[in-house]
Amino acid sequence: MSLIDAIRNSLAETSSAAELLMGDMVEGVHADEQGGFPTLGVGRVVPAAVLMAIVERPRPTLLLTRRTETLRRHAGQVAFPGGRLDPGDSGPIAAALREAQEEIALEPAMVHVLGTGDHYRTLTGFHVTPVIGVVPPDLPLHPNEAEVARVFEAPLDVLLEPANHIEQAVEWQGHNRHYYEINWDGERIWGATAAMIVNLGRRLAYS
Repeated sequence: MSLIDAIRNSLAETSSAAELLMGDMVEGVHADEQGGFPTLGVGRVVPAAVLMAIVERPRPTLLLTRRTETLRRHAGQVAFPGGRLDPGDSGPIAAALREAQEEIALEPAMVHVLGTGDHYRTLTGFHVTPVIGVVPPDLPLHPNEAEVARVFEAPLDVLLEPANHIEQAVEWQGHNRHYYEINWDGERIWGATAAMIVNLGRRLAYS
């Protein structure tokens, strides 16, 4: 069974035995203007979605972006295309596809959606739905220069390999918060992005 088929079958199941990475994971260490972590207010939850686009190569890859250094939040970090749900979005899938089109010019029609992964709730108040889809190789992607500095692919099997998941800790508001970091080809993948990759690997019982 191919890795893509394994993911498709896993998403078709109604439940997962994976231990979800929620609550204790830091979305990203990024100081706001007051020098602390950005917050959305106690109790406020903002629905968001990201697109985990698997490129259908003989050895599948995962499509990732590196954000520009000029952004106010999470500048320079590796991320999936995505963002908040807009009022006009019919749901997380529509939001993820819209954001991917806006950020990297990925046409929604080119994405074969497999399903949604385990939700991830960040400490900064976002309830993120990862939308997992498959795209053809070598699409003409064009980063939105205001948001995306680079679009790149990383081997999916490397990202899912537990030996490559490095657990780190940072002190935030007097408590140690744990997060995962994955390093590949000079790119540091961490925070919510890494956690959603780890969650997918746990769902697959990847080893």
